[in-house]
Amino acid sequence: MRSIGEMARHSGLSVSALRFYDGAGVFGPAWVDPQSGYRWYAEEQVGDARLIARLRRVGMPLPDISRVLSAGPAAARQTLEAHLRRLEDGLADARRELSTVRALIDQRENPMNQTRLTTPAHELAAALDAVRFAAGSNPEQPALCGVLLELAADGLRLVATDRYRMAVSLVPVAALDGPPVSAIAGTAFVDEVRTLLEGADNAQLVFEGDQLTVAVSGAGHPERVVTGRRVDQDYPDYRPMLRLEPTRRVAVDAAELRAELSTGATRRLTRSQDGVQQQVSVLTVGADGTLGVAGAEAVAGGNGHDGGLRIGVNREFLMEAITAGRRDQLTLELGGPVAPLAIRYPDREGTFSLLMPTVLS
Repeated sequence: MRSIGEMARHSGLSVSALRFYDGAGVFGPAWVDPQSGYRWYAEEQVGDARLIARLRRVGMPLPDISRVLSAGPAAARQTLEAHLRRLEDGLADARRELSTVRALIDQRENPMNQTRLTTPAHELAAALDAVRFAAGSNPEQPALCGVLLELAADGLRLVATDRYRMAVSLVPVAALDGPPVSAIAGTAFVDEVRTLLEGADNAQLVFEGDQLTVAVSGAGHPERVVTGRRVDQDYPDYRPMLRLEPTRRVAVDAAELRAELSTGATRRLTRSQDGVQQQVSVLTVGADGTLGVAGAEAVAGGNGHDGGLRIGVNREFLMEAITAGRRDQLTLELGGPVAPLAIRYPDREGTFSLLMPTVLS
């Protein structure tokens, strides 16, 4: 048997770390002296302790460390691969941020640095339709009262959020000239642009200083232009929300789900963050994977249930998310009662909505 000090020296974990992992139920001693409370570790535990030390160095979350220790080889490898993907995604995010920082530094020397891109007008219109509903309206949070326009590796990404829901869409870029760009367009400007896009073939977006310009063109139409100013705020970091890993995916008919929500029972609950009253529908997922909307009796209950998955969600928000994309078929991704609910369009990769669930009590 090894004392906790000996285990620390031979594993690379500190004494305090060993105590922490014991308290968290991840890795405990083989025996604790009932008189002194001293922890003693078996010789065969050294390997697991060294494994924890290595996983800790690469920033693996505690639940995943526990899974690697307790799961079989196949599940452990899956957990390692998932963490590696998160690290690679984080590195990609850091590179994008540094690229933006370089562009901002360049703008100090050349304040009128310009980025110009062209995209199909119908693609930009569809993307605006998919995200506009999620933009905030509180003037005290100007960054949220608009749509983020940001160049991504695979196109122009549009993001809108009011912190209770988020919508994301991706627009292909046909031509690009200039450095990476990220700007918040106010909702009034966005709505004007959306009207302009009707019947147009192409849209050209120009980012120059604090000015935004969108010009549209089409057969038989003169060029039309809308000009506005970007919102001078930093946007919340939305990227971690792009990498959520749901536990269940359910294909749904949009019209049928809308009808169920329209006639289904709701509970009136107060949102804890701001005290706003909301009508909450309860989505259920049966053992066979079928999605439903709970009836009045089930809605009145809390999270305690017969074991099936139940998720409370703001009915108005869900109805808007279902309607925004104008799609007949949708895919709902569910992670659990407190995990974000995702609504995806099977025919438009990179476009989806996220809704924060309401805790049922």
